[in-house]
Amino acid sequence: MTERKMCKFYNLNVPERRSGEGGQNHGHNDEDDRNYDEATAPPVPPHEHKLEFSYWMWFSRRPPARELSASTTGYVQALRLVGRVASVEQWWGLYTHLSRPSELPPLSDLHLFKLGIKPMWEDPANVNGGKWVVRLRKTQTDRAWEDLCMAMLGEQFMVGQEICGVVLSVRFQDDHLAVWHRTASDTVAAARVRDTLRRILQLPASVGIEYKAHGDCLRASASRAPPPDEPHEPPAPAAEPPPS
Repeated sequence: MTERKMCKFYNLNVPERRSGEGGQNHGHNDEDDRNYDEATAPPVPPHEHKLEFSYWMWFSRRPPARELSASTTGYVQALRLVGRVASVEQWWGLYTHLSRPSELPPLSDLHLFKLGIKPMWEDPANVNGGKWVVRLRKTQTDRAWEDLCMAMLGEQFMVGQEICGVVLSVRFQDDHLAVWHRTASDTVAAARVRDTLRRILQLPASVGIEYKAHGDCLRASASRAPPPDEPHEPPAPAAEPPPS
């Protein structure tokens, strides 16, 4: 099954290719999908409800272990832009055409980030930040992913520009949800993100939430090849920063 069929890609908000960049040929240069003006927010008609920030959705499928390396090349090539949204109506138009997490095969990832921020540690908005990660049973993921996306679009985290995006990682035994934020050293904002995540997902106290600083991930990936299941994860999770 192709990535397009797996994700039921809905291209209403994906920018058209400029002339000379080719048609639907997926054998084109690896940078073709990222060379045009993809970070431009879609227009919002007067009758639609504009979001506080514009967002873009990315899909990726982890490559086989033999193709992984300590560099980010393979990860960047795996990213595919699904769509961009700037209003509530555009979000639902995109979301309703995507497969639910339970329909995606293992090693698939969906990334919903503020427009202009790519789901990579090396992005300037992420490089000094970190993420909270929670592992869920597969029966919980569909509802949890929808609730998390809606919470970010609705500014429920109450930390302003600090939130970068949210990530769904479909794995074999369970699924992972993560919230990325800009400043790992800001323990007050990090604690607020953690507490809001727990409230949104209605997580009992027995469910742990792990914190991972992107700087630790970058240093770990530079010193060793990442493991097959988590090419962009550190070897071990960092401890939760103390609440404010």
